[in-house]
Amino acid sequence: MLLLALAFIAVASLPAAIALLFCADEIIDRVVCGFAEWRERRRERRTIARLDRAIEADSLTRDIDLSDFDRTDRRPLEQLAADLRRLGSQRIGVGGRSMVWHGAVLQAYDDRLRRACQALGIPEHLTELTGVDLEIERVRVEGLLHAAGLALPAARADDRQRHR
Repeated sequence: MLLLALAFIAVASLPAAIALLFCADEIIDRVVCGFAEWRERRRERRTIARLDRAIEADSLTRDIDLSDFDRTDRRPLEQLAADLRRLGSQRIGVGGRSMVWHGAVLQAYDDRLRRACQALGIPEHLTELTGVDLEIERVRVEGLLHAAGLALPAARADDRQRHR
């Protein structure tokens, strides 16, 4: 009886053994690739941990309140950048528009500048100033946002003039 059961199991597992024999190279390849990916991820984590210790990343982010990033009313930075580019081109291309329209565009542009500065932790004084001082503050804030990696049309035009 035992011999019959073993013979039946051997015959039933014969297709699986043949499939394993034919697919052995792919199975070995998947195991090797999985191990290589695991090693690479582990190496990256160790490198990041080493860099964090070298530049003391915890001390740089200690004063940042991360709960501000989880607010539902907070607009994504990409959307703010798109708004700033759109409003910036409207602000520059006034054309035959009314002063009321131009003022509304400037207010919206300043609001997006303030939000972008708040998101990136850049100090700004746009609400406190008027006239030429406000224009100078806009240029300063645009330059700081550009230095932080946010590409704005006005900042890029200034950057091009410097490189000529």
